[in-house]
Amino acid sequence: MGKPSNDRTPTGGSAAGAARHSSVLDTLGLEITDGTLPEGRALTLDSIQERFGVSRTVARETMRILESMGLVVSRRRIGITVLPRAAWNVYDPRVIWWRLAGPGRDAQLRSLTELRVAVEPLAAAAAARYASREQRAHLLRLAAEMRTLGEAGRLAPFMDLDVELHSLLLTASGNEMFAALTDVVAAVLRGRTRLGLMPDHPVPEALHLHQEVARAVADADPDRAEHAMRRLLGEVRDAMTADRD
Repeated sequence: MGKPSNDRTPTGGSAAGAARHSSVLDTLGLEITDGTLPEGRALTLDSIQERFGVSRTVARETMRILESMGLVVSRRRIGITVLPRAAWNVYDPRVIWWRLAGPGRDAQLRSLTELRVAVEPLAAAAAARYASREQRAHLLRLAAEMRTLGEAGRLAPFMDLDVELHSLLLTASGNEMFAALTDVVAAVLRGRTRLGLMPDHPVPEALHLHQEVARAVADADPDRAEHAMRRLLGEVRDAMTADRD
């Protein structure tokens, strides 16, 4: 197969070029994270061009992004090599999604849920102490609208608000380390929905607990906020366990 010379990079403005680049990146990312391309496998720009029918610019940019995620490394006179899992940037939202979409989904969901259990209750308590008046009011609005959408079974807009609420709690905590996890939490929330792991209607207890967290933050009650968030994530953990049974 010949190598096209007129392919444009994603930054060049071509929608077709951007889609092609994204497809190459997603395919290789999935193959690395699911083990199809195992640790130590050698890759070349020529083989990527040949396989996907893309320009050398697209092949090189794809490898640069994968290298930034710790999935591959490029060395002079050695080439491009797939790295072991220990080197991966497991907090990168794209790496999270690839792992959720692969055979290691259950292990990835477990580790992400355990991370949330460790962080989000403390973030909720901190938000109850440090959130601004506007943030407290916005949390109440989000939780109320989530209940309306959840009871109506409107999962797509419900998910958007769920991501916004949890991201706001992490940000309102005033802890920059918690706030840095907003993309991670968003990735797992969206991933559960995209993979069909959410019920058609969120369980009433979960809707109630989202509102309870929001009310506790609005009332500046850190103990209540932390407790409600622990109960909410307990529901998530129980649902995840039930999905595997």
